[in-house]
Amino acid sequence: MFQTSPGLSKWHIGWLSLWVLVVMGCQNTGLRPPLALAPTVDVARFMGDWYVIANIPTFIEKGAHNARESYARDPDGSIATTFTFRAGSFEGKPKRYTPRGFIKDASGAVWGMRFVWPIQADYRIVHVTDDYSQTIIGREARDYLWIMARTPSIPEGDYQRLVAMVAAQGYDTRKIVRVPQRW
Repeated sequence: MFQTSPGLSKWHIGWLSLWVLVVMGCQNTGLRPPLALAPTVDVARFMGDWYVIANIPTFIEKGAHNARESYARDPDGSIATTFTFRAGSFEGKPKRYTPRGFIKDASGAVWGMRFVWPIQADYRIVHVTDDYSQTIIGREARDYLWIMARTPSIPEGDYQRLVAMVAAQGYDTRKIVRVPQRW
């Protein structure tokens, strides 16, 4: 269903590199307290499929439908990540990205996500429910955000509770968009 291009053109690599540099350049200015994180993350339980319920999208995710992120721990400890979606509609062109995650702290909540070597973008597990059914992924800069679940939809009350959590962390919730899911 989803296929990766045999190679990236210089144009694609250039744009992706520029995007990563912009993302890396967006650091916390010190005007806000550090982003509160999940106290501990059982990385083994976190592995698997997560449906993107809502986000503050990066430029590659704008208009995404059926967005899903999958994680698998490799023997070297890094995390093979597969992000898939359809561009613009449920019938849109399938897109697939395969960044690699690297756990940066003992809690398991701070990761680096590498799209282009050697740059790792900030990736933080802000919240995960006790049963590992819902999570919030954020960044210290509070510029991007992902609300994800093990299922393609969640109850409205759960969604509102998760949005309230990120609002309390200083995110501009007006930028959050729901990601259409139809499976």
